[in-house]
Amino acid sequence: MLTVTRSLVVWTAVILLIIGFLPLVAVVRLFDRDPARYYTGRLFRFLGKMMTKVNPMWRIDVRGAEKITDPRRPYVVVSNHQSLADIPIISNLPWEMKWVSKASMFKLPVAGWMMRLAGDIPVNRADRDSRAAVHDTALSVLRRRCSVMFFAEGTRTKDERVLPFRDGAFRLAIAAQVPVLPLVVDGSRDCLPKHSWLLRRISRVHLAVLPPVETEGLGEGDTAALRDRVRGMIMDQIAEWRGVSREAVDALAATPAA
Repeated sequence: MLTVTRSLVVWTAVILLIIGFLPLVAVVRLFDRDPARYYTGRLFRFLGKMMTKVNPMWRIDVRGAEKITDPRRPYVVVSNHQSLADIPIISNLPWEMKWVSKASMFKLPVAGWMMRLAGDIPVNRADRDSRAAVHDTALSVLRRRCSVMFFAEGTRTKDERVLPFRDGAFRLAIAAQVPVLPLVVDGSRDCLPKHSWLLRRISRVHLAVLPPVETEGLGEGDTAALRDRVRGMIMDQIAEWRGVSREAVDALAATPAA
């Protein structure tokens, strides 16, 4: 009974926050003259942070955010992806970035409308023209002194191991000659349980900002090496948190024989 009551309270608070933020985001967008819609985006990201604060079942440890001393220095931000909860969890970071998200997300009532108002970037990964448009739009955002955020795996992991990274974020960073900023999330998989709305147990989540990886002087031929370096950094951090080897968190590692 306690689980049901607690879950009802949390989900009611989340829904009210989402509905209540829509007019606020719309009004700020109306007066936001920043070319990157920076202030509109920051307010929308604050909604994500508030969603984590009203949920007593999520315990989030954020480390490394102090590395970013200039919030208007643009980065291509790259994270692993374990759960839909990663979105509000990462929104706890104290700077704005435009998220590259599936086009279907932008069709959601209220939340999708706010994504458009904030200037987030839709992508249809099955459409080559859509992927090319994302590159051009993201370049424009970076030139307006705002970071761009990618889940480099392209989808959520099913077993908490890190999936292969796609090249798009790293091609963008090299083209723009801006650093890649790796983020690491671990422990979020159970924050939003599949096929259930009940919050049955406390989820302890780690979020870390790793040192930026410079791209100055790199060319298109360096894309794979840059991708693999950043993926390795992320896996090393997860392995350290779990007390296991890198291979144990790498979806590309050979599965040990039974």
